[in-house]
Amino acid sequence: MKTSFLNLLALFAVSTILFSCSPADDGIYFENSEVVNTTNVTYTTMENDILALVNAHRTSLGLTSLAPLDIISGVADGHTEYMIEVGSVNHDNFSQRAQNLMDNAGAKTVGENVAYGFSTAEGVVNGWLNSPEHKSIIENPNYTHFGISTETNKENRNYFTQIFIKK
Repeated sequence: MKTSFLNLLALFAVSTILFSCSPADDGIYFENSEVVNTTNVTYTTMENDILALVNAHRTSLGLTSLAPLDIISGVADGHTEYMIEVGSVNHDNFSQRAQNLMDNAGAKTVGENVAYGFSTAEGVVNGWLNSPEHKSIIENPNYTHFGISTETNKENRNYFTQIFIKK
C-alpha cells in the first residue's frame, strides 16, 4: 500500500512538471523593444514613398487605396526595432501584433510584410511585388488600412515592416 501511494505521488509530481507549461507558450518573448508608441509616429520620405507606391499599385489594379493609420505604424516601428535588435528579418511575435491591432485598432484581419537591405522605396516595393506571398498581401482587396516602419541598423542597412489590416 505504501509503495502504491509513493508511486502515485511520483506520477503526480512528474505530471505536474511535464504539463505545467502553458500551451500558448511558443518560446518567443517580448522585450521592451516592441512597445507601441503612437504619440511619436512620424513618416520619413521613404516611408511616405512606400505608402504611395503601394497605393499606386493597388489603384492600377482597380483596388481601393489604403489609409495609413498611426497605430499600425507604431506597431510596425516596434517590430522593426526588434528585428534590428535580434539581427534578423522575421515575423516573431506576429500573433501578438495582430491581437494588439484587433484590440486597439478594430482590425478584423492582419497581414505583414518585412524586408531587409533595400536602399529605396521602389526597391523594397518591387521586392515585395516580385514575391508571390508578399504580393498577395499588398493586393488583398479586403485590407482597408496600413502602416510602415523603416529603420537603419549600425551597418547602415534598412529594415522594413509593413502591416495591413481590415477594419
